Amino acid sequence: MNPLSFAPVLSAPVTKPLSDKQSEPDHRQLRIDKVGVRGLRFPVQVRDKSSDTLQSTVATLGLFVDLPQEFKGTHMSRFVEVLNTHGSVIHVESIPDMLREMQIRLHAQNAHLELEFPFFLVKRAPVSGKPGVVDYTVRFEAGMIGQEYDFVLTVKCNVTTLCPCSKSISKYGAHNQRGEVTVQVRTEEVFWIEDLIALIETCGSSEMYSLLKREDEKAVTERAYENPVFVEDLVRNVALKLNLRRDVSWYKVEAENYESIHNHNAYACIEKG
Repeated sequence: MNPLSFAPVLSAPVTKPLSDKQSEPDHRQLRIDKVGVRGLRFPVQVRDKSSDTLQSTVATLGLFVDLPQEFKGTHMSRFVEVLNTHGSVIHVESIPDMLREMQIRLHAQNAHLELEFPFFLVKRAPVSGKPGVVDYTVRFEAGMIGQEYDFVLTVKCNVTTLCPCSKSISKYGAHNQRGEVTVQVRTEEVFWIEDLIALIETCGSSEMYSLLKREDEKAVTERAYENPVFVEDLVRNVALKLNLRRDVSWYKVEAENYESIHNHNAYACIEKG
């Protein structure tokens, strides 16, 4: 006799609905302004001004909504679902739709997105014309507060600064340093990333490059020496150029010089709007 013929017949397991802890009530009566996911790495494409093509890069994202006081938690997976439905192409025009979808999917009044990525440009050396790739840090911060949309563009850009005081008192030269400029803007029209980078780079003692031959290094060094700039000059120079743009409703300009003769840095900031 086949012993397998007496094996018991197993019935299908009874599945119970999974508990939804996030939707349970909370009795502490504390509303949360922002809750969501942060530090999410995602491939994105950013539109270039010069060629009207898409530049592929990798962004670090944060996606958030507000949480009413009566709910215990939010549904974290839905943030990633919203992101994936838009594919790998994220640009300024698509962000409002993403925020509205977050409001709907997560039953929220407000939605926020932060997106930071390296942006690459090919720059040619000033004399030899040798091309080199330079990277810049770019950040988008967007919010849908009810039906009101807010967008802030941030660009971080390095320049060379040469100390005017050192030049005026020194017999043999002047100390210089790398200055990091961070500019945040709110605008009524599109402000291309490349245009903001170009604006910043004209405000230091000299631009910076990834590739310099000897003749280029000579030109850059002499250019900086002829154009000394304090950290205060740097932020004022950027602010003056932003003041000429009527579409800029708010800006914040920060500069930090990584000093070459001090064990500390020099810093300045201007905010308007």
